[in-house]
Amino acid sequence: MDSAALPSLTPFLDGVDRWAELLPLLPVLVALELVLSADNAIALAAVARKQKDPVKEKKALDYGIAIAFFLRVALILLAQWVLAFKPLQLLAGVYLLWLFLSHIWFKPSVSQTSTGSPGHSSSISFIRTIVALALTDLAFSVDSVAAAVAISDQLILVITGAFIGVVALRFTSGLFIRWLDVYTRLETAGYLAVALVGIKLIFTLIFSDLQPPEWWTLLTVALLMIWGFSQRKEPLSHEV
Repeated sequence: MDSAALPSLTPFLDGVDRWAELLPLLPVLVALELVLSADNAIALAAVARKQKDPVKEKKALDYGIAIAFFLRVALILLAQWVLAFKPLQLLAGVYLLWLFLSHIWFKPSVSQTSTGSPGHSSSISFIRTIVALALTDLAFSVDSVAAAVAISDQLILVITGAFIGVVALRFTSGLFIRWLDVYTRLETAGYLAVALVGIKLIFTLIFSDLQPPEWWTLLTVALLMIWGFSQRKEPLSHEV
């Protein structure tokens, strides 16, 4: 989720078609992006964390989110087609649900992660992680990018908003990678938020006249975040 996905912000952003009008709003937009991208950031952090190496995790996030920015720009340039091509929204929703189900049902065992040719399998895993990061952000961006274009007809301003979004996302996902090692419920809370966004995409596609209340989505994500941060891992005896 990001600021463009909130209908209540439309009166404030509608008609912002010049830099002089946008600049005073930038601090607010950056703060909103940092807060509202929490669900997306946890999902990306959980995907990157599968590398089990802080250096590779950072590189995967850098490359994955860089690709995600160009995919967002492509969505912006093709916004009218995106709005008309409903199967894309369906694919995004199904992909997010698949991410959630794969987390619940297909967790790799220790033996699975330690077998195979280390160098070859590691490079393939790294590339897959980058692709998964880019696709996950793309799925999250399908509805919000279309909403952003609807708010302003100045592409350069919308693309600037997308850039702010990915920079905020890179910052928050980096934080969440560290927090996932501290809070035992946070990863599951993030994947539940992913499932929520996926269900919402499919629901609004099937029932176009029924839009979930904005406050309901925000409240649900907030409650998931509170639950995710509610339990810390017990420190090891040598760390006490």
